[in-house]
Amino acid sequence: MNQGGNPTILTPALCRAARGLLDWTQLDAAERAGVSRSTIRDYEGGRHDIHRATEAQLRLAFEEGGVIFAKIQEFGWGVCLRPASDRG
Repeated sequence: MNQGGNPTILTPALCRAARGLLDWTQLDAAERAGVSRSTIRDYEGGRHDIHRATEAQLRLAFEEGGVIFAKIQEFGWGVCLRPASDRG
């Protein structure tokens, strides 16, 4: 999960959490990000890492859906939902 020295922000747990906040299935997330469902299933299940480009696609889809990725000092990365009034 650390390709080329750059740490991955979207861990399997954060991927599941982001989907949960949006009430998305793995298929929903896959369709919105333009990746296969098996990629998400295998990544969330810890079967393999994802490429940086795939992480970027997933993060963009989650962010467009209303998820915010935030670095919390002393704890690392977390996710929350933008307020409904800010989601347009």
